[in-house]
Amino acid sequence: LKDIQFIRSYYYNKLEFIRFDSNVGKFVGYTELGVKNAENWNKDTSKIASEAAQKEAVCLNNVGID
Repeated sequence: LKDIQFIRSYYYNKLEFIRFDSNVGKFVGYTELGVKNAENWNKDTSKIASEAAQKEAVCLNNVGID
């Protein structure tokens, strides 16, 4: 599970504006709106914990690691 990376990206008009990366452990914004959202979302520890938990919940089941 250490080598697996979970990424959740958000797009608007085909442009990625914010991303959660399990290796970084927080949201990163790529546009003005994305940066503002990332700042707010990163303050919410339950949102960060929920996204981080998705690595195990989603990736573990799909990769088939025992």
